[in-house]
Amino acid sequence: MNSKLRLYAYSIPWNIFLLTVGSFLIAMSIKSVAVPHGFVTGGVSGIALLIYYFSDVLTPGLWLFILNIPIAVIGWAMISGRFVLYTAYGMCAITAWMEVITFALPVHDSLLAAIAGGAVLGAGAGISMRSLGSSGGLDILGILLHQRFGFRIGQVSFAFNAALFTVSFTLLDTDIVLYSLIMVFVTSQIMDYVLSMFNQRKLVFIVSDHAQIISDAIIKEANRGVTLLDGRGGYTGQRKQVVMTVVNNVQQKKLEELIFTLDPEAFVIFENTFNVIGKGFSRRKVY
Repeated sequence: MNSKLRLYAYSIPWNIFLLTVGSFLIAMSIKSVAVPHGFVTGGVSGIALLIYYFSDVLTPGLWLFILNIPIAVIGWAMISGRFVLYTAYGMCAITAWMEVITFALPVHDSLLAAIAGGAVLGAGAGISMRSLGSSGGLDILGILLHQRFGFRIGQVSFAFNAALFTVSFTLLDTDIVLYSLIMVFVTSQIMDYVLSMFNQRKLVFIVSDHAQIISDAIIKEANRGVTLLDGRGGYTGQRKQVVMTVVNNVQQKKLEELIFTLDPEAFVIFENTFNVIGKGFSRRKVY
């Protein structure tokens, strides 16, 4: 990504666009799928739906907004004011979309509804979190734990929901709760996928007797940086250099052909990476 695109990705219009689209998908999933089927979506929205189902006071969107307020205060104190301002927009957008949306998706089978609703909700949450804000709720706590301890946000969400659904089993029909769990699982998987789909790279280790030649070829022909590591064979004790580099998925095949053209006996490891931050790859996201 060139410098102009990097700057645009962090501009206010782009972040507002991501939050608007993500909020619409989240609101549609809740209002058009979860509510008609009586599902609990998990996280703060799940708590809002439980209150709505049993109190019949206010609307799901308003309950979600009210519950988000104290969490937003935590985000303001521990993340950044800019993050909370974007998140406040996301929270308001979800509430507004939920008040506007009045239709239900024509999915009658509960299992299919859980899968479809989870996919739409996960896509919406993932798109929102690609911005410098979020859709509020558990996303704020997830980002705190991600920044401080490296937990994946989808995993944080799923762990929190375990406690929520333990309570839900005592309040709702068992089948409804099980369908809701399927929806939450699909949500976490799709959200992680959306967050990583543009960031995944291949970490490559190359063990070869021609490490320097391969290294030079990668720099010149593949236009990728390399690092030479010192290694030693466990069986022979022979010292070797290990070439380490990172490429995207498109470059993998070209790199493979380049390596084995220079050394058919090379030992190569391709490993998936969740994210690569640095020159030529992703920019560090600062909230």
